[in-house]
Amino acid sequence: MFIDEVILKVVGGKGGDGCSSFRHEKFVEMGGPDGGNGGKGGNIIFKADEGLKTLIDLRYQKLIKGNKGTNGSGALKTGASGEDIIIKVPVGTTVKDTETNLLVCDLIKDGEEKIVALGGKGGKGNAAFKTNKNKAPTTSEYGAPGEERTLKCELKLLADVGLVGFPSAGKSSLISVISASKPKIADYHFTTLTPNLGVVKMEQNDSYVVADLPGIIEGASSGVGLGDKFLRHALRTKVIAYVLDMSGIEGRDPIDDYKVLLKEVAAYSEKLASKKSIVIANKMDIESSNENLEKFKKEFPSIEVIETSAVAHQGLNNLKNKLRDLISSATETKTHEDTEFESFVLYEFKNEKPYKITRENENTWIVSGEKLELLLKMTRFNSDEAALRFARKLKSLGIDDELKSLGAKDGDIVKILDNEFEYSERLNY
Repeated sequence: MFIDEVILKVVGGKGGDGCSSFRHEKFVEMGGPDGGNGGKGGNIIFKADEGLKTLIDLRYQKLIKGNKGTNGSGALKTGASGEDIIIKVPVGTTVKDTETNLLVCDLIKDGEEKIVALGGKGGKGNAAFKTNKNKAPTTSEYGAPGEERTLKCELKLLADVGLVGFPSAGKSSLISVISASKPKIADYHFTTLTPNLGVVKMEQNDSYVVADLPGIIEGASSGVGLGDKFLRHALRTKVIAYVLDMSGIEGRDPIDDYKVLLKEVAAYSEKLASKKSIVIANKMDIESSNENLEKFKKEFPSIEVIETSAVAHQGLNNLKNKLRDLISSATETKTHEDTEFESFVLYEFKNEKPYKITRENENTWIVSGEKLELLLKMTRFNSDEAALRFARKLKSLGIDDELKSLGAKDGDIVKILDNEFEYSERLNY
């Protein structure tokens, strides 16, 4: 079964908790803290594998969770890191975050890897908090939760040429006679329900890949039929070959068909419409084809047309040579712009404040932010020492000063996630 679109949730492994421990050895006075740090949680990694041709392995995996890091222990023992989970996907898979609508990665080379969900860092043990002023800290941290996100995975096949045309134009027949591909062929519409790839081998020992894309119909770019699902596969191609049934034996007009195909491709993507293209006049073994071809050339005098017949094996060498020449002269174009990737956007905005303050009512403030919320989740409020450390962190982030400038007063409530704290200007940090 060919599956080229999947939505799933991934959660990086939680970091191991830090340990609060003190040395208890005979004849060792004031042994001091020896609680070790927790291990890092395992990452979720996507890896491109040219042996895979579909995303079917991910279809039923609605949730992928990373492995948890091991907790720290006494004697300064750091917990083991959680093992990474590697998910193999076909070459040509793009991964997008559904919340931000930004691309996480575009895996176009065999073996290429990308971390799609980071494991949480391990919590610090109490030994890590030892200072000259505090030689016996009791506080330790929880492990950080792993990165959690919902991803949309799309497969865009890698091919040099994309065959685009209406159902029954003869695309499947053409690819079967110019390559070793053996697609299902029949005399009814929508025989092809999945893209087919075929390798065209030339006499000079070079070759190229042709993709037979399922039939495009009017309105395909806006979701009519299956066309919009498969036009994405043409985005990576260097050349678009418009296959027309020049015979018109099914009551279709090749001129109208070509205009509709151009319109749908342009409506789907201007980048796709600007690729090098060629028109393949197929079924030229049928008597009515020559007359229709003359009309077509009068309507589009500047368009180069290659005449073929897949059934009669006419014009195939000319077609293969022409496609090879177009491929060699085509320039590489980016499937995606840099601004579509989250790595670019995060770099551009990395200097923004790591928190946001909003006022819920006269006496209540809400503070949010990824860095701040992570700090809260990792803090183990088991002592005044831990609470004071958390308060110092808020101050160092500038939250205290901003609350004061916004008009916060002693006794006001400050909410962070589900936790409430009392604001005070008089705290001594």
